[in-house]
Amino acid sequence: MLSLINRILDWFKSLFWKEEMELTLVGLQYSGKTTFVNVIASGQFCEDMIPTVGFNMRKVTKGNVTIKIWDIGGQPRFRSMWERYCRGVNAIVYMVDASDHDKIEASRNELHNLLDKQQLAGIPVLVLGNKRDLPNALDEKELIEQMNLNAFQNREICCYSVSCKERDNIDITLKWLIDHSKSH
Repeated sequence: MLSLINRILDWFKSLFWKEEMELTLVGLQYSGKTTFVNVIASGQFCEDMIPTVGFNMRKVTKGNVTIKIWDIGGQPRFRSMWERYCRGVNAIVYMVDASDHDKIEASRNELHNLLDKQQLAGIPVLVLGNKRDLPNALDEKELIEQMNLNAFQNREICCYSVSCKERDNIDITLKWLIDHSKSH
């Protein structure tokens, strides 16, 4: 009964109040960050993406939640900017190319370096293993192990295996993001 009352209250609030959230999307180059933004914004998948130079900002509205997304370039020269764009956001989304085993170690090191920054303490993190549609892509369990996500004890961290191309698990990713617009 209480859950029904909470749902009715949430629905009533959604009629009058709009939620806003800000997130930063980071990860190594060619992991699918800009593709992810395009898929959640318009449902469009494009095979021929060019690497992001610097950053892009896009606002995406889903239901009564407007998500301001900072999509930061993943090339080595832009990684020093990641921390600056991650400060004060509702969530950090870290994209990993789960099919590129040669880059997993570099991706893990960059994630751990980023999350070791004191200014980012307490910000929830969503790790997305993209390209699950490709052969030999790591699943969630393998990704958690390879990225050593269990090392983060005092931080909320979640991991999903997704495919932007096939739109696999994009719905649960959006649900996680929307839930975090309300809790922070």
